[in-house]
Amino acid sequence: MTKDQKNEVIEALKGKFSQYNNFYVTDTEALTVEQVSNLRRACFNKQVEMKVAKNTLIRKALESLDAERYAGVYDSLHNVTALMFSENPKEPALIISSFRKSTNGEKPVLKAAFINGDVYTGDKSLASLTKIKTKNELIGEVIGLLQSPAKRVLAALLHHHEKQAGAPAEAAAE
Repeated sequence: MTKDQKNEVIEALKGKFSQYNNFYVTDTEALTVEQVSNLRRACFNKQVEMKVAKNTLIRKALESLDAERYAGVYDSLHNVTALMFSENPKEPALIISSFRKSTNGEKPVLKAAFINGDVYTGDKSLASLTKIKTKNELIGEVIGLLQSPAKRVLAALLHHHEKQAGAPAEAAAE
């Protein structure tokens, strides 16, 4: 790879790291060509961008953006690295989990995940990453919580109103 080609890759990666708040660092070593293309397809279907790049170039891209912010990711840059970029913080974790189930395998291995400024390292964090709440899910929960007391109040008022409305008619019928 020429110096120019390396710089092109670094610039492209910097663009991705700047565009996305979330990315996963995975190890896809030992996956067959077919498995890798299945993984790419799964990512594509869920609006997750998958990029395979050399660790040194990934590190240079991160360091040139903000060396300190990404410091927790550097240790995971070894072996074969496939990056997964996503707007949704948990989508790559779900893709990895379901891919492993479908292949009965241990790959891809999660080396690290960078989620809105927090770094999760090691494959053991995969399970908890699949449970991360997205912004929309959190908003939905808050709305649900805000609505439920209002619904209860309305139901109680309606019930009370129906009782009162029904009372004179019953008395008149006797």
